[in-house]
Amino acid sequence: MRIATTIFLTDETITPVRLARELEQRGYAGLYLPEHTHIPVARTTPYGAGGELPPEYGRMLDPFVALAQAAAVTSTLRLGTGVTLVAQHDPIALAKRIATLDHVSGGRFTLGVGFGWNVEEAADHGVDWSTRRELVRDRMRLMRALWSPEPRAFEGEHASVSASFAHPKPRDGAPRTLVGGAAGPKLFAHIAEYGDGWMPVGGRGMGESVPKLRDAWTAAGRDPKSLEVVPYAVRPSPGKLAHYEDQGVTEVVLQLPPGGELEVLRALDEYARYL
Repeated sequence: MRIATTIFLTDETITPVRLARELEQRGYAGLYLPEHTHIPVARTTPYGAGGELPPEYGRMLDPFVALAQAAAVTSTLRLGTGVTLVAQHDPIALAKRIATLDHVSGGRFTLGVGFGWNVEEAADHGVDWSTRRELVRDRMRLMRALWSPEPRAFEGEHASVSASFAHPKPRDGAPRTLVGGAAGPKLFAHIAEYGDGWMPVGGRGMGESVPKLRDAWTAAGRDPKSLEVVPYAVRPSPGKLAHYEDQGVTEVVLQLPPGGELEVLRALDEYARYL
């Protein structure tokens, strides 16, 4: 089982360069970074974990810039987003950014796709909350058109692009794509259509959900052996990781504290027993 990590990198935490070097030297498999462009002060969307929204949500670094720094100082560490809020991006520009990061990292990039949870943040980006899933679906199809070997147009309800020259291309035609979100038929349909697997936060309820995802996956004609389930932002224990292994999990993403160098390095030392 590959042991990767995630962290809210901010202007007050350990730097992307120092963290990436430490992860690779210690034998960790990857680094995934979350995304929020901003957090409106006047907000009504509740924080999913309860209580006040932690301050790091409004201070986090842009994941693509931070991951580019990490790519430049490592050679084997996998890099990913957990997750990219696709609805909040111009898909043509996002396709270029993703392909470029995949190219400069030597194909080490994983695209985590999310639909968002903060209604106010999405609204500032002009997102109609009720149709955001369909918007993300169209934008993913548009990006794949730009990544195709030959110029290919895409015309969708929420996004379109003319047949275009667009380079670089992701190494394998499209980056490894993991879709985040709560279990359910709509999410599983998205995963089966354009994903390589599911990125469930915390990994709770996988014993019940994974078989349903596998059913949706095979019904869509996907190879049963190719489905990936990558539990994300996990607080580890030996029993928890053993349970994931029983579910066929080959990668897990552990949550690091949003702290300075000493705090983060202590956490890496503590997690080292799971490597």
